Amino acid sequence: MYTINSSARIPVIFLILFICTITEVSSQSNVANKYGLFVVSEIKFLQNQTDADPTKQMMNLRKAIPGIVLDLKYSTVQNFMHQKLYPRLNTTFLRRPAVIALKKVINELHQQNLSVKIFDAYRPYSVTEEMWEVVKDDRYAADPSKGSGHNRGIAVDLTLIDLHTKKEIPMGTGFDNFSDTAHMDFKGLPKKILEHRRCLKTIMEKYGFISLSTEWWHYSLPNTNDFELLDVSFAGLKKLRN
Repeated sequence: MYTINSSARIPVIFLILFICTITEVSSQSNVANKYGLFVVSEIKFLQNQTDADPTKQMMNLRKAIPGIVLDLKYSTVQNFMHQKLYPRLNTTFLRRPAVIALKKVINELHQQNLSVKIFDAYRPYSVTEEMWEVVKDDRYAADPSKGSGHNRGIAVDLTLIDLHTKKEIPMGTGFDNFSDTAHMDFKGLPKKILEHRRCLKTIMEKYGFISLSTEWWHYSLPNTNDFELLDVSFAGLKKLRN
């Protein structure tokens, strides 16, 4: 009968514990939800992904882009749901490639005495499910059977602002306006407002974002398959090592 001598027991025990930990962390992402999607909900799993691939890092926008203007609508009741869908937040998050692209957008806008205000960025998958129960129209809310660029950390809702006054530049509608007037191809607006929309679209596309035809404020990176759906809390994201 083979036995483990005492000097070998400690390394073996640590090996067993390591394997158990890895199995526990990874197993949560190996179970599909009711739509057959894999949604990362464990911060440890996301940390392991980030350590292996820095492009998957979820970056704190306040830290990554000092001075950025945030008006996070879903942490207030000023949204189409008329309720707080997030806790009170002082920052939000995007994946590293989206942050790099957004920095370039902002730097160029500054040359025109403009900047941006962020309404939303990362959105937990469970919040997308809540929204769908109310809207169930994929022109204006992400279908949870597919997930959203927001859930992947590569989509951002934003508008233009004056760099110095921080006042919003008129865009024809407010955020979360579910009407034809908010569509990208809507032309029944004053020329100046159409120019403002065109300005935002042009510069966002210049740095790799793509627009959503039904929402002038929504932009996302196109490579959705490179990033997993996330349902990690904002508090959890703040604990990630960079």
